[in-house]
Amino acid sequence: MATSAPTLPVPTSTAAQYTRAFGGLLLRDLHVLRREMIPFVIRVCMNPLLFLFVFTYVLPHMSGSATMNPTAHMAEGTGANFSTVLLPGLMAVGIMFSGIAAVALPLAVDFGSTREIDDRVMCPLPHAFVAIEKVVFSAMQSVVAACIVFPLAYYIPSQPVSVHVTSWLYLIAIVVLASLTAGALGLAIGTAVKPQQIGLIFSVIVIPITFLGCVYYPWAALVHLRWLQILVLINPIVYMTEGLRASLTPALPHMNPAAILAMLLVFLAGLTAVGVRGFRRRILS
Repeated sequence: MATSAPTLPVPTSTAAQYTRAFGGLLLRDLHVLRREMIPFVIRVCMNPLLFLFVFTYVLPHMSGSATMNPTAHMAEGTGANFSTVLLPGLMAVGIMFSGIAAVALPLAVDFGSTREIDDRVMCPLPHAFVAIEKVVFSAMQSVVAACIVFPLAYYIPSQPVSVHVTSWLYLIAIVVLASLTAGALGLAIGTAVKPQQIGLIFSVIVIPITFLGCVYYPWAALVHLRWLQILVLINPIVYMTEGLRASLTPALPHMNPAAILAMLLVFLAGLTAVGVRGFRRRILS
């Protein structure tokens, strides 16, 4: 009786192997995030919720002159109330905080005492793709953060928020690019800062770029401080807030939409290159 020849395994292309390994890392991280969903939501919501409650709900209900209500001055000359000015900025803050927290803080632990990063670099992926997977995973969290912050910033303020999306394609592009850029910034920070100094990033880096990121005012409002208006152009969160402002509240002053996209791409490429280089250096040290 004739026996059939044994079937040999079909060789898999390198691209397919890399894709499966990349997807496996993403699925693992998603599984861990699912178990920590409540801390993730609290981390994303707390900062925007406090700002919204105080600046757009408590202060407008306080009696007093306009000098006692900073929101009146903040919205002056913009043609909109402060709640509308604040909506794109708080979405950008949610994206930025989520991106940094999802990459920089875990990397500090991985490169520290646990050395969990050694298990990741053993997978059949080039080291650069292991680093990029962290950026992609953080970007997914940042998109969720933006979606969570939006209803908070829309419904909590006592004054109605005026939102008008002229191009959904542009809005999606801004959210995706901003999320990837935030993850790339987290990668650059996490690979450049020593694990024992990771707590300093919020006081030295995150807080300054937030307050100087045109979150609470349009970039055009800095026209009377020309030196500062030029200096903040090195801040990536400026382009996140201005992009969201151009797509959600186009009636407010904002940068040129094409320039915003171009600068986000520049920051994404530059920060990713710096982060990948630092990632390789850290795992080989």
